[in-house]
Amino acid sequence: MPSFRIAILCLFSCRLVAAADPVAAWSKDVVIKPVCAVEGRHTTHSYYLTNPESPDGRHVLFFTSTTLKGQLGEVRMIERATGKETVLADNIHTEDAHRVACQQWLSGGKRVAFHEVIDKKWRVVVVDVETLKKTVVAEDHQVGFGRPEGNLLPMYGCHWNPGPYRDLEVWDAATGKTTTMAKISEVEAKHGEWLQKEFAGKPCSIFFPVLSPDLKKAFFKVAAGNGGDDYMSSRASHRQGTVVYDTEKGACVWQRNQWGHPAWTPDSQHIFEAGNISFDIADNPARFTRLKDVPNLSGTHPSVSPDGMLMVTDGMSRNAGGKGDEWGVMVADMRGGKWVLLHSFAQNGGAKSWRRNHPHPIFSADGKRIYYNVSDGAFTRLMVAERPQ
Repeated sequence: MPSFRIAILCLFSCRLVAAADPVAAWSKDVVIKPVCAVEGRHTTHSYYLTNPESPDGRHVLFFTSTTLKGQLGEVRMIERATGKETVLADNIHTEDAHRVACQQWLSGGKRVAFHEVIDKKWRVVVVDVETLKKTVVAEDHQVGFGRPEGNLLPMYGCHWNPGPYRDLEVWDAATGKTTTMAKISEVEAKHGEWLQKEFAGKPCSIFFPVLSPDLKKAFFKVAAGNGGDDYMSSRASHRQGTVVYDTEKGACVWQRNQWGHPAWTPDSQHIFEAGNISFDIADNPARFTRLKDVPNLSGTHPSVSPDGMLMVTDGMSRNAGGKGDEWGVMVADMRGGKWVLLHSFAQNGGAKSWRRNHPHPIFSADGKRIYYNVSDGAFTRLMVAERPQ
């Protein structure tokens, strides 16, 4: 048989195996290592809702800090093939080491966005990766999470004291213009009874928006700030609930009273949540299905692979076979049943921020690598787990 036919048959066979058991590729010969070889500093990717690897797969985005708390540092990118690092922005003061600067790719990897605070005044900044030119796109705002391949960057007013900035705004890198995507008044009109019960009549604002893969929806929390300028406190605001806004319908289309750690699925129609549960946003009131025979890790931050076949999550690993005091990163079949504990580790060191960092695992765009943070020593380290090709 000609070699090209053999190659095609092998490729087809591999795809069939992956469809039958997508966990199998993560069950053997997975290579786990730090993203950077440089020691003596924290290296942190921002969150489980944004992929730190550039859309072309060449670079990885992360935050570095040599301070004890890990809240002051630099946004850098590292070239995967060579290890060469580029400082995109320095002297960045953040809210905590949990999400650091919320740094994220934008415009297919041409830009990087982040937020920072200078003299207690917050701003959203976008860096051109090629020229390193910085543009301040908003002041008195923080940044949510958009999509690396897209141009839309969601922003919101500071949750503890938003002032007039209580809506969900979006900056468009293609036009340089900022528009309002959803208004808090729309949430109040649709879910006023819940807001009154949850927030006791306090003025509310949209908080922490995350755009869907199709860029036509966003989910967000609602916050009621306590005023002042002390943002380094869990009591800076009261934050709760999950609301989905659909731009095509121009309406709030789904709501849940709680916020766990939600993530979009690739179809932009479902939200996957802590506890291994999935919500269809067409359901009102909210109903969920749970993955069967998959361990539930305490403290989870789940996200779904780009092909929608796998989930990855972190949390206390005891339910998945790890030691009782260790955290772990687990991959599971989104259909339930099959799973594997990739890595179990101590999570009692790292950055000494008032809000500690968590692993926050997420897949690369091609689904072959998983990035996550480990705090098993003096420094928080960004790790990558790569499955066999």
